[in-house]
Amino acid sequence: MVNTPKQSTYRSTYDNGQKKGNQMEMLTFFLTDNQLYAINVFKIIEILECPSKITTLPHAHPSIKGTINFRGKSISIIDVAEFLKLDVLDYKNKLCYVIVCEYHKMVQGFLISAPDTLLSRGWEDIKKPGDMVSSCAYLTAVTHSEDGKMIQILDIEKMIIEIIGVSEELAEEYIEMSKDERYKKHHILLVDDSKAARTMMKTVLDKMGVTFTLMDSAVGALQLMEDLSESGDNIPKMFSMVISDIEMPVMDGYTFCRKIKSNAKLSNLYVMLHSSLSDKASIVKAEQSGSDDFTPKFDPNVIAVKIMRRIDELEKKRS
Repeated sequence: MVNTPKQSTYRSTYDNGQKKGNQMEMLTFFLTDNQLYAINVFKIIEILECPSKITTLPHAHPSIKGTINFRGKSISIIDVAEFLKLDVLDYKNKLCYVIVCEYHKMVQGFLISAPDTLLSRGWEDIKKPGDMVSSCAYLTAVTHSEDGKMIQILDIEKMIIEIIGVSEELAEEYIEMSKDERYKKHHILLVDDSKAARTMMKTVLDKMGVTFTLMDSAVGALQLMEDLSESGDNIPKMFSMVISDIEMPVMDGYTFCRKIKSNAKLSNLYVMLHSSLSDKASIVKAEQSGSDDFTPKFDPNVIAVKIMRRIDELEKKRS
């Protein structure tokens, strides 16, 4: 086991479930190109030295090296460098490490060259990738280290969807229920910087027959609503609900929600935060930001139920 802080230390910015400050705490690490990469600390369970023997999985995705035993359970090991088309890691002959993470209630191991450091950055210091790095489809944002080195924050969600897959199937009963003409009268604003997440949500909302608008940033979504309200539009009547991701560059979902709730023209909007950060502390933080609901990402049936419940509440008020 690597002499690196455990999950309890990773969560040191939380005090009794309350986060101190508006920051992302990340673990930076190296791959075979010797560049700095990062992922959110709150998805990390543990960091391990990679065993030299990994049990091969037949017919698996090329980036899945196999499985290892982790706390009595078998978990897949994904070579991040190979997936990004970098030189593969020689884990059989060189010291490498595995970052064990939980995404969408699934535990996976991510093979890396070496962990670097824990780093906190305000969301305003986390930017969308510029033209120089936009060629990598698996970057969700960039920031910089204390000495000015670029840190590339990986879109692990998109990687997992492409490697392992996430179900976009919606139960037939919900598809049938949503054929009610009432649902077609409602408009949902969806905000998520992840293209993979927007694609999945679009599939679900299309199946439900609900009208929706997709936005890739909280900054853009807030500006849209403010501009429309200045033009005289009643935004809470225009949008039946807002579904927003939490982890987004420049403005995170918590800040987005607080800004909505503090704006007199927007405060009655129903906001549901939608994230792969589904731990207790994240849910508490969502409540503190003023969100009306919270749901984990990539569970189409749960999302459909919550959307229909919200629409049913509105219809009852109008009848």
